Amino acid sequence: MEILTTIANFFTNTNIPDQISRVDAVGLFTNPWFLVPFVLFIGYHLYRQSINTLVVTAVVIGLWLFSGSPMTKDLIVDGNVQIGKILPIAGVGVGAIAVLVYFLFMRS
Repeated sequence: MEILTTIANFFTNTNIPDQISRVDAVGLFTNPWFLVPFVLFIGYHLYRQSINTLVVTAVVIGLWLFSGSPMTKDLIVDGNVQIGKILPIAGVGVGAIAVLVYFLFMRS
C-alpha cells in the first residue's frame, strides 16, 4: 500500500491530471512533428497486421480524449464528488479494461 500512496502523491505533486486536461488536441494532431511519426506508427502496425497494438493505441487515445470531456471536468465541484457522474465514468473505465483484457489475453 505504501507504493500506491507514493504514486498518488507523485501524481498530486506534479499536477499530471491538470497537464493532461490542458493539452491542445487539435494543435497536437495538426502538428507535423507529432503527426508524421504517429501516422508511420499506425501504418507500420497496419502493415504488420498487429491489431492488438492498434486497439491498445485507440483505447489509450480514447481514454485521453474522454478524460478531457466536460463529464469528467464536472466530476468534482467545490471539493464534492458528484455521485451522478461516477457511474458513467466507471462504465467507461470498465469497458476499456474489458476491451484490453479481451484483445491482450483472450484473443491471442
